Amino acid sequence: MSWISGPLLAFDLETTGTDVETDRIVTAAVVRLEADGSVSAERTWLLDPGVAIPEQASAIHGISTERAREHGMPAASAIEEITRAVAEGLGSGTPLVVMNARYDLSLLDRECRRYAVESVSERLGDAPSPVIDPLVIDKHVDKYRKGKRALHALCAHYGVRLDDAHDARADAVAAARVVRRMGEKHGPVGAMPLEELHILQVRAAAEQSLSLQAYLRRTADPAAVVEPAWPLVPRRREPAGDRS
Repeated sequence: MSWISGPLLAFDLETTGTDVETDRIVTAAVVRLEADGSVSAERTWLLDPGVAIPEQASAIHGISTERAREHGMPAASAIEEITRAVAEGLGSGTPLVVMNARYDLSLLDRECRRYAVESVSERLGDAPSPVIDPLVIDKHVDKYRKGKRALHALCAHYGVRLDDAHDARADAVAAARVVRRMGEKHGPVGAMPLEELHILQVRAAAEQSLSLQAYLRRTADPAAVVEPAWPLVPRRREPAGDRS
């Protein structure tokens, strides 16, 4: 049976910023979608990230520092619950859909390190797999299409409704529906066994990173470094005792 005909587990984060090493999770969602696209189970979290949420980030996802502090779960407890939900879903064999997986899964991994929580990889005994990333797949199957590749743009391109962008639950659901449409439209990808699809994305993500590096060298940011690893960026080494 093709993966597009089975259940999908979707995961999304909203955060304090874009640096996986230093930024924090503000909201998270883990949602199970059935073959018909309906949501059969879901969990969402609002965290007190333990730091101020920058105004730029609040303007995107709508969560202020005050709201997070008043209504959010303690970060350590929430990180444990989120990580367990993701690992249990993958452990059951259900593919995990994550838009820009390199970011969300790496940031979750760093939060686990920050709070001494067992990571997804540690719980599974290996890197998260199988993961399906709409961003990586779209760039692979439609390499030369012009325009943006953000989730809202992919939803518009593949005909998926997204009513509440930057809400973690809404984004997770939309990502899963988009990737299923991709599999339907691009038959070889939709028919690919999950293990092969995962390997394809590892290779495609590396190629896309190299292409971006070449582009950056030709433009205004020649010193920028884009990590080729996917779906997890390797952890940076840190001084002993530094868990901030």
